[in-house]
Amino acid sequence: MNKTGTGTGTASRLFGEHFLHDLNQPELDMLHKVRDLVESRIGPNAHKVAEKDEFAWDNFHLLAKEGVIATAFPNEYGGTDARQVLRIRIIEELGRVCSASASLITGADLSCRAIVAGATPQMKEQLLPGLRSGKLQAAFALTEPEAGSDVRGLKTSIRQEGGEFVVNGSKKFITRGTTADWFMVVGRLEADASRFVAVLVPRGAAGFDISPEVEKLGWYGVPISSLRFENVRVPAGNLLGKVGDGFELAQDALLRARIGHAAMALGRSIGAIEIAAAYMNDRTLFGKALGEHQGAQWMLSDMFSQVEAARALLSVTAQKYDRGDTDVAVYASMAKQQATDLCMKVVTDALQLTGGRGYMKDFPLERFFRDAKLNQIGEGSSEVHKTVIGRDVIRRSTRAQRNPTLREGSLVAY
Repeated sequence: MNKTGTGTGTASRLFGEHFLHDLNQPELDMLHKVRDLVESRIGPNAHKVAEKDEFAWDNFHLLAKEGVIATAFPNEYGGTDARQVLRIRIIEELGRVCSASASLITGADLSCRAIVAGATPQMKEQLLPGLRSGKLQAAFALTEPEAGSDVRGLKTSIRQEGGEFVVNGSKKFITRGTTADWFMVVGRLEADASRFVAVLVPRGAAGFDISPEVEKLGWYGVPISSLRFENVRVPAGNLLGKVGDGFELAQDALLRARIGHAAMALGRSIGAIEIAAAYMNDRTLFGKALGEHQGAQWMLSDMFSQVEAARALLSVTAQKYDRGDTDVAVYASMAKQQATDLCMKVVTDALQLTGGRGYMKDFPLERFFRDAKLNQIGEGSSEVHKTVIGRDVIRRSTRAQRNPTLREGSLVAY
C-alpha cells in the first residue's frame, strides 16, 4: 500500500496531504482503504444513490464490511475506537464524492455515541457488536417540532414508574427513522422538567409510531421521518447513564457530529474545486482555456485558500477532541460554522464556473449544490454557532490578558 497518502493512482491529488502527518501507519492504512473504496465503488456509483431518497443500503453494508463503521466503536466490542484526526479524514474523503456515505459515518457517532457512553454493560453487549457490524442500526431522536438547536426547548416527557420508563411526545427530522432497530430518545423528566433523561426505545415498542419518509431537497440516501410516542414503556435497563444525564449524553454526540459535519462539508468543497478546475482546463472561452482567464483564476484562488484554512482549523479541533481539551466544544462550533458556510459558497462558485453544464442533473455539482445546504442547518444552524462563538469570546475577554497598548481603566474613558 502506498504510504504517501496519494491513494491508488499515480497522479498527485489537487489538495495537499500535509494533514496526514497526524496519522500513524494503521490509521493511514484505514484511510487508504477508504480511498480505494471511493475510487472503485462509492465515487462511480454516487449518482445512483442520488436518484431516489432511499437508504443507501449498498454503501452502508460496504462500509460496515470494510470496518469503516467500526471506527466509531470501542475495541472491546470489535471496533477500532479511532481518533478524530483519522475520522475527519475518512469523512472528508467520502464527502468528496457522496454525502450519503459521509453521513453514514457521522451518523454512527450521532446515533451510537450515547449507547457507548451510557448504556448498561448488558445493553452494550446486546447492541454494540451488531451496530458495529451493520447488522443493527440506531437513530438519534432529539429534534422536535419546536426544539432543534435549542435542546432545552424539548417537550417530550419521560416518567419513571417502578421498573419502567414511560415516554410521551414527538420527534421530527429523524435520520434512519424507517431503518433503525433502536432509538436513543431524549426527553424531560416529568417529575422535574429541569432534568433530562435518555432512554433506548426498540422499534417495535407498543405506542411507538414512525411516520413514512419525508421528502426533502437533497442529501438523498439518508431519509428522515417523524416519531410519535404515546405511553411507550421501556424497562429501567434501557436508561442511558443516570436520570439527569440526558443533556450531557446528547451534547457529546452532537459535538462529534458537528466535527463530522465540518469534515463532510470540506470534503464536498474539495470535490467541487476538483471538478471545477478540471472543467476550466477543458472549456475554451474566447480562444483560450477558461482556466487561463484571470477572473476565473481569482475565483479559484479564493476557494482553494479558504478551504485549506478551514481544513487547518478542523485539524486543530480534532486534536483538541482527542486530547480532551476543555475548549473543544467552541472549536467544534467554529469549525462547523466556517466549513459549512464556506462549502455553500464554494459549491455555488464552482457551479458558476462550470456554467450550464454544472446545472445539469447528470453532472455532480448539481447534487453537491443541493446537499450543501443541510450542513449549514443540521446539528445547529450557522447562526446558532455564531452565537456560541461570540458569547465565548465575550466571556473569556473579561479575564483575558489586556492588550499592552491600552491605558489602565475603562476604555470608555478614552
